[in-house]
Amino acid sequence: MEKIYVKVFNLEGKEVGTIELPEVFLTPFRPDVIKRAVVAIQSHRLQPKGRDPYAGKRTTAESWGVGHGLARLPRLDTGRAKFAPGTVGGRLAHPPTAEKKIYKKIPKKERRLALFSAIAATARKEIVEARGHVIDSVPGIPLIVTDDLESIKKAGDLRKVFVNLGVWPDIERVMDSINVRSGKGKMRGRRLKRAIGPLIVVSRDDGIFKAAKNFPGVDVVKVKDLNPELLAPGTHPGRLTIWTSSSIEELKKITTVVKEVSQVGAE
Repeated sequence: MEKIYVKVFNLEGKEVGTIELPEVFLTPFRPDVIKRAVVAIQSHRLQPKGRDPYAGKRTTAESWGVGHGLARLPRLDTGRAKFAPGTVGGRLAHPPTAEKKIYKKIPKKERRLALFSAIAATARKEIVEARGHVIDSVPGIPLIVTDDLESIKKAGDLRKVFVNLGVWPDIERVMDSINVRSGKGKMRGRRLKRAIGPLIVVSRDDGIFKAAKNFPGVDVVKVKDLNPELLAPGTHPGRLTIWTSSSIEELKKITTVVKEVSQVGAE
């Protein structure tokens, strides 16, 4: 298999060398599998809900039958319709039940393919652009920087790095997208909506997690904790991702082990 080498940049945005990409970046693009994996992850956060079996049924209403020139709905003595779906205070026709299975599962190999495909999508410029990220000033896709990024502890220093790497316009896009949600979601703990910004993948935390907290839409994750939802939020693959050199090296080890285990399982 042909080896692929990409440029590595320092915190000033200057090229300082190259690095070999692991084979995982050659995984075929499978948006259908990625979507299934992300929806499964999202379902794990849902809380089962149901209705009181007697909701809308606590009434003495009975149908008057025919011959009254009225619809045959259950009615009170006053003539007011109750109980039936569509009446004020009536029951729901098909209410949600607590027994409904909302926890989705997918096979292990399919979940693995979704993760590998989502990783590979971060290295394809046309997919990253199609997702809406502003990458006109980004020096390279995939964007790989030196391990000095993991040691940044202040938001001000991290902002300078974003500017040097050409990522800052995408963060400004996220800032401009912050908007008040329409509807009752405002009252339910999700008042604001905003776009998704860059993802920073590191091998260890030497301060970068704290430094990135002040930037809306920016997430930081260790390479061992990667999942399809982080790489393809909302089931849309191609998130702008910043990799550190050590995270790429660790990704090589993880994917090699996974490949060996898969081959043993196949035998």
